[in-house]
Amino acid sequence: MVMYVYLITLLLVNSFWLVLVFFYLPGNWLMVLTTALFDWWQREKALFSPWTLAAAAVLALVGEIAEFLAGFAGARKAGAGWKASLAALLGAMGGALAGTLLIPVPFAGTLLGGCIGAALAAGAVEHFSGREPKQSLQSGIGAGLGTAAGTLWKLIMGLVIWFVIAAAAFWP
Repeated sequence: MVMYVYLITLLLVNSFWLVLVFFYLPGNWLMVLTTALFDWWQREKALFSPWTLAAAAVLALVGEIAEFLAGFAGARKAGAGWKASLAALLGAMGGALAGTLLIPVPFAGTLLGGCIGAALAAGAVEHFSGREPKQSLQSGIGAGLGTAAGTLWKLIMGLVIWFVIAAAAFWP
């Protein structure tokens, strides 16, 4: 009975970590780490196989790569140059921080800030590089949409990680 309380607590903690993905924080990695530490703590029970933990880590890595490259890829697909695409990465991080502070809507402020930051950074670099306003705008929109897609992909990976851990915890 006590083990079920521990496992439910682990899943609740992992749910909290999953929410951190909205804030551009490493929630997926925290789920993997927390589960690995829990498994180490309860090692005599052998609750999670190394394969389960490895699968969770691979999913976390895929989510991070997708989030990191999505704004870059969105800007590139919209015709942005390398500098503007790199600016989208930095703009997403700065925008997420600004959005968290300036838009007092939980989750939405961070996500909107990240998308707007990526869009503004890519668009500004394109504009100051001498691109036409329409092309600069397209590059910015591509970066913003890419950033949103990357965050969504990372969140989906986080949900899969959560369900893999939940299934492994309660599957005989």
